[in-house]
Amino acid sequence: MIDFYLDRGSGVSTYLQLVHQVKQALRLGTLQPGDQLPTAKEVVERLAINPNTVLKAYRELEREGLVIGRPGMGTFVERSIGGAGLADHARLRRGLTSWIAQARAAGLDQEDMHALFGAVVADSFREEIA
Repeated sequence: MIDFYLDRGSGVSTYLQLVHQVKQALRLGTLQPGDQLPTAKEVVERLAINPNTVLKAYRELEREGLVIGRPGMGTFVERSIGGAGLADHARLRRGLTSWIAQARAAGLDQEDMHALFGAVVADSFREEIA
């Protein structure tokens, strides 16, 4: 089960934050096909947001084919996303944890690390295309 949270200072709309969190959970394997998302009522109670916001997020996920709503039963994960298996995730996470420790020791803050990581990822895919 996913436990939604909000970053009210992010500037990202609430429904998109919910969509992004479901997609991240699908990529990380914490949500699997067949899993049920929290009901709109549960999310509203937990986050104190408008029910239409939750429904908008779920409709977007349904439009993308990631979840399916079953009347009277709830919203369920239809398919997963992401390329690597969970075993690869664990190994890669360990490598990233080590890299982050080295980056922090070098004095990089969180934004520095995001910028550096994003640049390296972008370079890697540009090289792959070229």
